[in-house]
Amino acid sequence: MGDTLSQEEIDNLLNAFNNGELDADTLNDTPEKVVKNYDFARPSKFSKDHLRTLEIIFENYGRLLSTNLPAYLRKNIQVEVMNAEANTYSEFANALSNPVLLGVVNFAPLDGNIIIELATNIGFAIVDRMLGGGGNPLAKSRDFTEIELIILEKILEICTNLMVDPWESVVAIEPRLERIETNSQFAQFISPSEMTAIVTLSIKIGSVEGLMNMCIPFSCVEPVIDKLNTKYWYSSMKQHESGAYSDDIEAIIDRAQIPVRAMLGRSSISVNDFMNIQIGDIIKLNTKVEDELDVYVGNIRKFTALPGATSDSYAVRVTSIIREEQ
Repeated sequence: MGDTLSQEEIDNLLNAFNNGELDADTLNDTPEKVVKNYDFARPSKFSKDHLRTLEIIFENYGRLLSTNLPAYLRKNIQVEVMNAEANTYSEFANALSNPVLLGVVNFAPLDGNIIIELATNIGFAIVDRMLGGGGNPLAKSRDFTEIELIILEKILEICTNLMVDPWESVVAIEPRLERIETNSQFAQFISPSEMTAIVTLSIKIGSVEGLMNMCIPFSCVEPVIDKLNTKYWYSSMKQHESGAYSDDIEAIIDRAQIPVRAMLGRSSISVNDFMNIQIGDIIKLNTKVEDELDVYVGNIRKFTALPGATSDSYAVRVTSIIREEQ
């Protein structure tokens, strides 16, 4: 059948419909398309790749917390990234309890703030540990006192400063802790409909375990959102590590001081002879004048050499290099 039907073909189709020989539904052979519902109130601004990159960033951040906080709390600390998900800020704010421990962090040079939510049991455990206790939380939750907030502010400032290195491959940031909020009713820092990425970390201080949530608004990281993908992140890390670290390490090693000593020989004497040694006495060694000396680097025998002098100092001239430790 061509693109245009003739009058005879049209008449035949109409007769077939009238006689019931042809059903109109059978003419539509196009498969039904699956339509995905789109929620305009919750646009998906953070992709799975963005969330995965944030997990990688905060995995590095968790390792820094695990190695730096024990110096202040004098207790073993374990940090692990649980998951990263995209939610509206209203969902995050509605899930907050009272009292709550929120740190508002200025993410300069990016516009806006990110929020650190620390579980109250972890907060009270930190206070107890900083004041000389065993790091135990309270049996019953209560509001934080002014003194407790000052202590927690110092710890949160440390946590804030540790964000610089993990974010270095994406953007050079200068984070600053602006304030601490303990009432969830005053936690409306951004629009309730703003999309945020919530990265959840599990923190264990001794036997006390709790959560730390990082709330990152999309508007804050929008200027660098293209860099929040695993391909860019890994390529940036590889480029940064290609030669910089090896050159720095090599330069440091080149300046390192190592002890070198030449062994003239060995001898064994009795305790009585040792006690009666006088100036001018001679101690016979187990080597001859023409024998080569053993030269040690640290405690490893690395060279053989002949004794001599240069200017006003004694010296040795290397005759062979020992490749393996003997």
